[in-house]
Amino acid sequence: MTLFWILCAVMLLVALSFLLWPLLRKSAANNNVLRDAANLEILRDQANELEADLNNSLLTQESFEQGRRELQVRLLDEVKSTEKPIAAVRNPARILAIAMAVLIPLFSVLLYLKIGNVNAMLPPQQQNAGAEGFGVLRSDAALQELEAKLAKNPQNPDGWLVLARSYSELQRYADAVRAYKELVKLVPKEAQIWTNYADAMAMNNNQSLLGEPTEFINKALELDPDNTTALALAGSAGMERGDYVAAIEHWQKLVALLPPDYPQIQMIIDGINQARDYLSKQPGGREKLAKLPDAPKKAVANQALAITGRVSLSPEMTSRASPTDYVFILARAAEGPKMPLAVIRKQVKDLPVEFTLDDSMAMQPQMKLSGFDKVVVLARVSKSGTPMAQAGDIEGTAGVVKPGSKGLNISIDTLVK
Repeated sequence: MTLFWILCAVMLLVALSFLLWPLLRKSAANNNVLRDAANLEILRDQANELEADLNNSLLTQESFEQGRRELQVRLLDEVKSTEKPIAAVRNPARILAIAMAVLIPLFSVLLYLKIGNVNAMLPPQQQNAGAEGFGVLRSDAALQELEAKLAKNPQNPDGWLVLARSYSELQRYADAVRAYKELVKLVPKEAQIWTNYADAMAMNNNQSLLGEPTEFINKALELDPDNTTALALAGSAGMERGDYVAAIEHWQKLVALLPPDYPQIQMIIDGINQARDYLSKQPGGREKLAKLPDAPKKAVANQALAITGRVSLSPEMTSRASPTDYVFILARAAEGPKMPLAVIRKQVKDLPVEFTLDDSMAMQPQMKLSGFDKVVVLARVSKSGTPMAQAGDIEGTAGVVKPGSKGLNISIDTLVK
């Protein structure tokens, strides 16, 4: 930023030199002309006096000639001399030059502050801070600077929040957990902060929500029973510990709170159905199911355009997958946006599995399977727990197909690098 202002000052000085130099030259030239003109006027008066004295017979012709020669010599000396004092003369060009030298820089700075962007030369991570100051820092230098400020002033919840979010964004979950630990001491009544704390701790603990993450989620739900993120994590935690009743209750409440066109609502409904299926296979599970509300209804879809098939895990890749790893079966446009048009979430332990992809599973209402002529259908074992491909995932594809294709066979057999 300092370099930016230095460059601006240099360019302003260069511009002023082009504007002011002609005016200053004109000022100097005018002083010389005025001085010479005054001297010539004096000598002219003296020459006129000599003429008058000669005509009035006060001077002889010889004296007149001698006086005229002296005036001629003085004329040369007076006009060329620069050592004689000169009366100060008010020069408009000089005044204008001084005024411009003061006003142009002043108005330039004021104009930039009015219509410019004083943050434009800041690092991107500092520009991205939101109106509330809760931005995300992405450079080590900015993070170290914030860490140093918090070491001197640890009673700064906004600073800890920026630090925690930044570390989570950079997948530095251990550092994020440390920042959230300090943050909840200062802001213990914010449900979303406890939820984010639980998520960061789970990611730092091999993506497991068991133990302290579950405690933090419960704390968040005590503060805000309708916090959608906490409900989603609470359902996942229930699935992980085998408490399918808790998973169903949390996720069904979540579906009731979300709008019908929420992009991932179908994935949540699939999770509920999966939890109900697992519960039904437990001893006494059917009795428990009977006491629970009915499962949410799937959106009506054009089954003629649904894609069906079977997904299995290649024997060669069995050692690379854990039974609890998530499996995403999805369809995306062959040409155009890469966002999934339909998604199903399973686990490796469910494989092989039959699947159906249709419009009811759309991530966004305007991005439906039936809206495209050609789609790519693939299945992926996700190590990160998200549908986006990352190094270390395993996937397989049926290639490009048309909506309505039936009986696809997908083998998950390729390591993502």
